[in-house]
Amino acid sequence: MRVLWFCIPAYGHTNPTIEVVRELTSRGHEVRYYSFEEFRAMIEGTGAQFVACDSYLPPIDAHVERRLRKVSTTEMSVQSFRTVANLDPLVSADVASWCPDVVVTDSACFWGKLAAAKHGLPWVCSTTTFAFNEHSSKYMSHSVAELADIIFGLPRLNREIRRLRPLGYHVKSALDIVQNKPDDNTIVYTSRTFQPCSETFNEKHYRFVGPSVRDVAPKEKDGRSLVYASLGTVINDRPGFYRTLIDALRDADIDLLISCGKAFDPTQLGELPGNVRVEQYVDQMEVLSRASLFVTHCGMNSASEGMWMGVPELLFPLTGEQRAVARRVAEVGAGAVLEERVARDAAALREEIVGALEDERLREGAARMRDDLRSCAGPAGAADFIEQVARCHIEG
Repeated sequence: MRVLWFCIPAYGHTNPTIEVVRELTSRGHEVRYYSFEEFRAMIEGTGAQFVACDSYLPPIDAHVERRLRKVSTTEMSVQSFRTVANLDPLVSADVASWCPDVVVTDSACFWGKLAAAKHGLPWVCSTTTFAFNEHSSKYMSHSVAELADIIFGLPRLNREIRRLRPLGYHVKSALDIVQNKPDDNTIVYTSRTFQPCSETFNEKHYRFVGPSVRDVAPKEKDGRSLVYASLGTVINDRPGFYRTLIDALRDADIDLLISCGKAFDPTQLGELPGNVRVEQYVDQMEVLSRASLFVTHCGMNSASEGMWMGVPELLFPLTGEQRAVARRVAEVGAGAVLEERVARDAAALREEIVGALEDERLREGAARMRDDLRSCAGPAGAADFIEQVARCHIEG
């Protein structure tokens, strides 16, 4: 079987696919993975063929870059549609010569979804967030700025869509690409328990395979609690929050480790107390294996990794998608929402952290979700599903 795989340039969307690709290649299947140089080593390490897409991204100026860093839905969609057009000659030639049996594409990767439609290939949607339909999308809460971005961006999106039609891409709307349809064959990297409105997604087309993570054995606690804080890899330039967090636990009998990402220089925080470390990158699974509390922005992967390790979470979402994840983590009892006003007040934040560390219900909820996620089919189940979709197409 030949699998053509597409993903956007984001760790949160790429990481969950790695073990699935490794499973497919170990079964003797060929996987050709369209991605970006930053991810070459991890993709080639699975045994897949790597195809670099970097030179096909549209050029962007400082204004566009700022909008992308603020996770503008309109800007991301515009750039995605332009990437579809730029990649079209390469992908079309590859499909004609390599003859893939199935396409697997990230849910946010327009060029993968549209390539499958244009060439009439069976495809599987790789969903690293929740599956969203008219029911589960109600979990999304947008700020006024996010709503304005979407509404006022519609004319730009429609112009980009019209430019794709002469290339053979017939798109009704951006929503038509983003939203999961009832008969879209879809892998979701969570459990049915954690997926909102899971009863509205049929079992034939939707496989909830659980997080695709590298497991690490939990470490014995040494008596001091470790609080681990991370705001992910996209919107992590939040020096004010980091300083408040440091002040909250200054002189506390608690260790604090902050992962701040490459967008922020840790030296800006000055001299740190002895119980505080700030790093740009850490091995998150290793840290979670010994953490007592996870302060997280609620990206789907981070929240899932925390629950996989049975670590209670303090939820500090920054976008609509993250707010949806935070709402669900709180509903299943594995975390508590950290209010913005508390996050700005060191004394209140300290009280919140200490309370979470002592909350037996949070520990029980995190343990329940750990057991639930670990009972899922995992990468092997995802590979089984991809094989099934390809086989149904081949057999007609």
